[in-house]
Amino acid sequence: MDTPLIEADYVIVGAGAAGMAFADELLTASDATMAIVDRRQAPGGHWNDAYPFVRLHGPSEHYGVNSRPLGNGGLEAVGANRGLPERASGAAIREHFDAVMRERLLPSGRVRYLPMHEWQADPASPASGAAVSRLGPQRLRLHARRRVVDATRAETELPGTHAPPFEVAAAVRWVAPHQLTMLQEPASGYTIVGGGKTAIDTVLWLLEQGVAADLIRWVRPREAWLLNRADLQPSWAYFGRSLAAQARQLELASAATGIDDYFVRLEAAGLMMRIDPQVTPTMFRCALVSEGELQELRRVRHVVRAGHVRVLERDRIVLERGVLPLPAGHVVVHCAANGIPPRPAEPAFQGARLVLHYVRRCAPSFSAALLARLEVATLDDERRNAMSRAVPAPQVPADWLRTQLQEVHNELGWRSLPDLAEWLGSARLAGVSPLLARAAREGTPEIAALMQRLRHARGRGLGGMARLLAAVQAEGEQGPQPLARRALAVES
Repeated sequence: MDTPLIEADYVIVGAGAAGMAFADELLTASDATMAIVDRRQAPGGHWNDAYPFVRLHGPSEHYGVNSRPLGNGGLEAVGANRGLPERASGAAIREHFDAVMRERLLPSGRVRYLPMHEWQADPASPASGAAVSRLGPQRLRLHARRRVVDATRAETELPGTHAPPFEVAAAVRWVAPHQLTMLQEPASGYTIVGGGKTAIDTVLWLLEQGVAADLIRWVRPREAWLLNRADLQPSWAYFGRSLAAQARQLELASAATGIDDYFVRLEAAGLMMRIDPQVTPTMFRCALVSEGELQELRRVRHVVRAGHVRVLERDRIVLERGVLPLPAGHVVVHCAANGIPPRPAEPAFQGARLVLHYVRRCAPSFSAALLARLEVATLDDERRNAMSRAVPAPQVPADWLRTQLQEVHNELGWRSLPDLAEWLGSARLAGVSPLLARAAREGTPEIAALMQRLRHARGRGLGGMARLLAAVQAEGEQGPQPLARRALAVES
């Protein structure tokens, strides 16, 4: 019996944030047909696997698909983020993507959705492959008349789906964050393993539930620099603060003598934060916290800095540089998954294949929508790739500069295309860009002065970032010298 064949203009592999944002924008900007293959039971990618108390680290207005708002545009009314633009819960995000699929993509008649199917690429034909059911024997052949779109590039590793990166003895009481809500009896204490976003969320949630701070022990192998959430809000009410923050970080870059000195200056200006002011962070992963959240995190005083966990045993935790007793009744919480692991950079547009990588820092939805706009533009792949170079997920402090310079390079290309520049001025996902367009129409004298300050700081600041990265390269790290030269060419 012949295997059924499905043909579409685009075969999109993955229905997470990137795949959904790409499909949504492609539906708006073209008459293309699509087949979406996804291994999960519902759209939304890793949000289907996330812990129940998860929320976006950034504002809702930056996330989801371009055609449909996420949330109601309100402010947080309670808690450590009170007064800041709302951050959607995991449940709200899943509902958003489900509604986009049911109410927009499928009713268009141009989208075929295949959940609970694994994608198998055809090594002999990059435009072809098969969708294999995870539930039964069904196997469907698929062929993309234009491209196969890889929307799995930013696949997120979570503690709930990825085993701990350390050995665990059979008798140890340990959980992933989502299992905290299922505990049947209180713990005598909690040991949080990990120093990233998930660990921050978990500590904040335990404190919100009334767990005493002295019952929480936090194993942080590395410290992280954290962005101040109030500086990164795409709302008119916070626009002046956002402009001032951008200008200040550029001004400080031009004056800094090194990477560590630059981050200390950013911290003094309130633009970067760290949980422990006495420890120099070696990690930067785009995590955002509010000043209120930072004060809550600092309530946890029992912090263990003895390297990564090697083994969890019945009565102790073996670390790289020591041993930690594990009291009876303690629950160990595994928050040590890798998040978005580093992956080698590759071009987005590759003939019959399109890879949805980040083209703006820590912005999966915007990046996918922008790539959809480049796909429908009258350009060849060489030009598309020239303005969509990968902006990798940051890992270390130097990546904060590296990603900014790469993003500047990309944006110079976007704004050279009138249609794309117009889209940037109105797209919901485009962050500050629509606010810049609004400021040109109705800005106050104060906003005009801040925009002038930003323009004045831009050339010298980007040159300063390039200089700092060149110093990092001289010390042995890989630094993007072509980007540095491009940054120095930006007009102030």
